Amino acid sequence: MFSLDPRLGTDTLAVCELPLSAVRLMNDSRFPWLILVPRRIGASELSDLEPADRLRLWDEVGTVSKVLVALTSPKKVNVAAIGNIVAQLHVHVIARREYDAAWPLPVWGVGVVEPYLPDAADALIAAVRSALDARL
Repeated sequence: MFSLDPRLGTDTLAVCELPLSAVRLMNDSRFPWLILVPRRIGASELSDLEPADRLRLWDEVGTVSKVLVALTSPKKVNVAAIGNIVAQLHVHVIARREYDAAWPLPVWGVGVVEPYLPDAADALIAAVRSALDARL
């Protein structure tokens, strides 16, 4: 049975389930930052996915990217599957703005995490869900 890595569970908030991936919101209000976690047991690398699942994952990444663009009007969307600390395969989709706390550098390890206030997290999660529902 699939289970989410506890570190991802601690650092993120549940958004929704896509056909392949669990969508999570990184609990850092400095960056609109979604994470897709393919629900495949033991997957730590893209190459661990079957070819059809790899295609589906990139389709989901593209859809989530479009949703973030529509909701946040970023300068750039960063997509990364690094996994050096959390081995479970997951893909970061981060809306970047020229005035964000890390611009133009990567977001990892910059400053102090600023968790969402509950109402702000709920509002963004609801907006992402609604936008994803409209696209699926």
